[in-house]
Amino acid sequence: MMNAAIQTSLAQLQILKAKALAALRKGENYELKTELNSEYKERRKEAVRRVIANMTVGKDVSGLFTDVLKNMHTDDLEIKKLIYLYLINYAKTKPDLVILAINTFVKDAEDSNPLIRALAIRTMGCLHVQEVLDYLCDPLRRCLEDANPYVRKTAVMCVAKVYDLNRAVAEENDFVDAVRGALSDSNTMVVANSVSALAEMNAMGSGDVWRLDPATVGKLLTAVNECVEWGQIAILEALIDYTPTDEKEAENICERLLPRLQHANGGVVLTTVRLLLKYEAYVKRADLLAQFAKKMVPPLVTLLASEPEIQYVALRNINIILQRSPNLLGKEIRAFFCKYNDPIYVKYEKVDVLVRICSERNAEPLLNELKEYAKEVDVDFVRCAVMAIGRLAIRHESAAEKAIAALVELLQMKADYVVQVVVVVLGEVLRRYPQRFESVVVTLCEHADYIRESDARAVYVWALGEYSEHIDGVANLLTTAVDSLLEEDACVQLALLGAAVKFFLKQPQRGQQLVVRALQTATEKCANPDVRDRAYIYWRLLSADPAAARAVALCEKPPIWPEAANLPEPLLAELVAELGCVSSVLQKPARLFVYAKAERPGVPRGAGESGAPVDYDDGAAAPTAGIDTGDGEPELLIAL
Repeated sequence: MMNAAIQTSLAQLQILKAKALAALRKGENYELKTELNSEYKERRKEAVRRVIANMTVGKDVSGLFTDVLKNMHTDDLEIKKLIYLYLINYAKTKPDLVILAINTFVKDAEDSNPLIRALAIRTMGCLHVQEVLDYLCDPLRRCLEDANPYVRKTAVMCVAKVYDLNRAVAEENDFVDAVRGALSDSNTMVVANSVSALAEMNAMGSGDVWRLDPATVGKLLTAVNECVEWGQIAILEALIDYTPTDEKEAENICERLLPRLQHANGGVVLTTVRLLLKYEAYVKRADLLAQFAKKMVPPLVTLLASEPEIQYVALRNINIILQRSPNLLGKEIRAFFCKYNDPIYVKYEKVDVLVRICSERNAEPLLNELKEYAKEVDVDFVRCAVMAIGRLAIRHESAAEKAIAALVELLQMKADYVVQVVVVVLGEVLRRYPQRFESVVVTLCEHADYIRESDARAVYVWALGEYSEHIDGVANLLTTAVDSLLEEDACVQLALLGAAVKFFLKQPQRGQQLVVRALQTATEKCANPDVRDRAYIYWRLLSADPAAARAVALCEKPPIWPEAANLPEPLLAELVAELGCVSSVLQKPARLFVYAKAERPGVPRGAGESGAPVDYDDGAAAPTAGIDTGDGEPELLIAL
């Protein structure tokens, strides 16, 4: 009986094992493994495609490494590219198996097809495995002297990868010198990639890999005219760090850069503007500076005819440029008027730029335009437009009266969301021009029923106390406000205490009962300690020395001035030096969110050689992009 039970159990285990194996065989990786080893070429090709598709969406297909390697010996360029992409992705996790592909790489590096030669040398550099480095040197040396420029430009990018992996190997084999020599190459694509590679190696090392001199600068300025847009950006970026030897050289460089402003690519335009702004410091001739400024205007305006995303990037950069050169775009105000179909984020930036370029000459058309924006249905954009009108009134005294008229007109629309922000803005204008627009306070009182938000009510109550002598029936208005003192927010309660005290000091007979009632309510019933303390201070001040109370409450207050909307000068200088980059869009220096080139992913920012963190005050960081996309196009931090 026991033997029969044992046999039955064994049979059941065999069945379960068979089912498990069957299930395993039905898995996708098992199926792909079978297809990769198929005798039919098309089935193997389709299997490689599926492997790459799975890898792309994040599935683990590293178990198929040896099966994928078996398919490397093929003349199909598409399959070869896919397999090389697979190897790049999994090389670091299986460095011992990558060695099996070395012979194929070396063979492909000598292929008659330049595309295959370039593909092989690029992939060997991207593997970033120390074991491959010994086998890479000879093929790389040959490719640096290849007859085909596509192979040469790929090889110079590979040198930067070798330099990053093992600096000593790159220097011992004279690869760095070879890249320096490639700056004189007859093909501009090779020159551009050489500049990118040298700049990258400079950032990795101590900065002595490559230094620009006048002769090299002349060659680069000649090559930039024939480069594709990515090559132009790479060369222009390299010129950022160059300091002209004298004024004449700076003038010559600027004049040779001016044609780049007409390029269709926004990145080229902004990088050129950045260079011109830098070299202006070395140019003394006023006529040349005026010419450079005049040439910069049309390209910047042209960027506003691009897609909304490009417009946003352009506007963020223009915002920085205007802080450096406020009068640059004063005649182009209409180019920044908002269109009906502009996305809201573009509208915000346009309004900000409009306020910056406004002057006494163009204030009237701008006020009319902003007044139309304030009548739109988007509440947030309406608030932005109304606040812009207030900023104009504060910044330009000659436009204040027209701005006040526009704000009063908007107030009379009696739209709830418009009234609240208009009242706040009017309060700021009254502070900027004290005792000048008293009639506005009467208009505020006429719309008291529509003032509901706490910030707006605080301004309204402040105006009642500040201009009480100009308001008929102010005692009744303040009495009504005191009746609801406990229902108001703290900012309104504080404003109401101040208004009651001011009214009493100006008209003691009419205001005595009102101020006593306000102070009693605040001290005995108000839960907010700040309001209670303020009420006690006022009470004791009035009781002890009315003259001192008058000096405190009715003193002449300094008018407010235009807000400091400009960035701090050191930060502005950094952002001007990074125009056209992500940092100019974020308006945050790259050092705060980009790893230094010499740092490795996974190592904390500021870590020293031992890995111990060093105390830096640079904020958060993020890894940098590489320098080669696979087609030799530099992956610069260009926002456009």
